[in-house]
Amino acid sequence: MRSPARPLRRSSPAASFRAQIEKAEAEGCSRADMTLRVTLSDASLLKRDPDLALSDIGFVDQTMRFLGVVIEEGGVAQSELVRARPAQAD
Repeated sequence: MRSPARPLRRSSPAASFRAQIEKAEAEGCSRADMTLRVTLSDASLLKRDPDLALSDIGFVDQTMRFLGVVIEEGGVAQSELVRARPAQAD
């Protein structure tokens, strides 16, 4: 009798988030104007990633940041990088 298959462990989303942040920055968006909205699962993976440098992830005033970008945990079905909309000229 075979044992049940173990679920595959997902890799950390850090590399994907890093690429998205760098692309947005190259397109002129400031990191201060970005927000990473992440699933609870992705937030957990980021917090537990042993390969992340302490300078890449941290908490300031109870706000989680990755590469200087604010992270909002939960409330989304899929993680996404949200860029601030440019101000509209009147």
